[in-house]
Amino acid sequence: MNQKATTSLFEDALRQIELASERARIDVETLERIRRPRFIASSAIPVRMDDGTMRFFDGYRVRYDDTRGPAKGGIRFHPGVSLDELKALGLWMTCKCAVVGIPFGGGKGGVTVDPKSLSRAELQRLSRGYIRELADVLGPDVDVPAPDVYTNPRIMGWMADEYSRIRRARTPSFITGKPVELEGIVGRDDATGRGAYHCIKELERIRSWNPRDVRVAVQGFGNAGQSIARLLHEDGYRVVAVSDSKGGLYREGGLDVPGLIHAKNESRSMSGVYCGCSVCECADCSRDHATELTNAELLELDVDVLVPAALELQITGENAARVRAPVIVEVANGPLSGEADAELAGRDVLIVPDILANAGGVSVSYFEWAQNKGGWTWSLDDVHERLKRIMTSAFESVYARHRDEGVSMRAGAYAIALERIAGAVQAQGTYEFFAPEGERQRARPLVDPTHAEARSV
Repeated sequence: MNQKATTSLFEDALRQIELASERARIDVETLERIRRPRFIASSAIPVRMDDGTMRFFDGYRVRYDDTRGPAKGGIRFHPGVSLDELKALGLWMTCKCAVVGIPFGGGKGGVTVDPKSLSRAELQRLSRGYIRELADVLGPDVDVPAPDVYTNPRIMGWMADEYSRIRRARTPSFITGKPVELEGIVGRDDATGRGAYHCIKELERIRSWNPRDVRVAVQGFGNAGQSIARLLHEDGYRVVAVSDSKGGLYREGGLDVPGLIHAKNESRSMSGVYCGCSVCECADCSRDHATELTNAELLELDVDVLVPAALELQITGENAARVRAPVIVEVANGPLSGEADAELAGRDVLIVPDILANAGGVSVSYFEWAQNKGGWTWSLDDVHERLKRIMTSAFESVYARHRDEGVSMRAGAYAIALERIAGAVQAQGTYEFFAPEGERQRARPLVDPTHAEARSV
């Protein structure tokens, strides 16, 4: 990881909001509201280990904002989980739901743990323990979790079952990203990557790309990275490099993406929970005439589209000057520091920001939540079509802001998100409504917060 910790991740996220607010038509109260999380819970989660000992793991839940609907956000199991990180992720999720127009606020949760060091039984106990400790602050109309880094449908299934046991009622809408067999939704598995894929297809339309001429590098070969690599490969894009936490592969003529996905996912250290092999361990490099490279080297390749799909702060002030891709599509949350963002924007690198590019996951999570609430089911084709409508509409709105106002796509996305949040704040009344007669200031104009695509689902 190329993180250079000069400031906190949350402070970096707040600076993005401050910069975007200069372009957004919002009132002061909205900005004040979005600067701080609404609610934070923490707990020491007790887990009985297989050897009989008791260990305690730090678990957290940040309900960042619920102005536009129940908070929504994943639960991650990772050694680097901290409150600073979760506050930043909750803020981004708040803006992400707003920019694509789905009726959720933002939240995030996590446990500070290396989940790969746990047995399957220990992992299940930790997952259920997290829900037992935090059930009082979660719920289908309050705060709805989902998978994130090192959590997956199986873990969501354990958590859903634990919550239902606590409430003494089956409550599938409490959590999304569940296995389809446990009232999950078809199409959730590749939704994050598919949403980013629709953003690239919009760029293809705008820039008249021939996919065969476009070289793509994907950093991060987990669920989202695999999905976008597969979809682009199927469309004829030349995916020349992929990597995961252990390293990566590069081949100028393009990699065998389906073969890499099959090899990585079939070689497991904990079958059915986590994949244990690296892309460079699962492929025969000499057979494919591919060369090994590091994550840092992948970020600096001469490619047409760079897709960071791993963790936060992969491109910072230290390495931004060496990034050569003219287009970056942020599938990970916060892969660029503020310093790197400014450096790349100054070179006219087009950055499709995370709050737009990776919003496919939360969009289909919204479908799952609505499906569980309504008691109906949607077909895979229906899910794909609804996701495409939401992503293309959101992309068009953000790109129009970028084109018409001469701002970055990130600034345009945040401006749209802030204006939609402001619409909800304004609907409840701000200073301009409650101030004594004669002291009221003229309200700043707001765009219509209604998002037709989200309402149509």
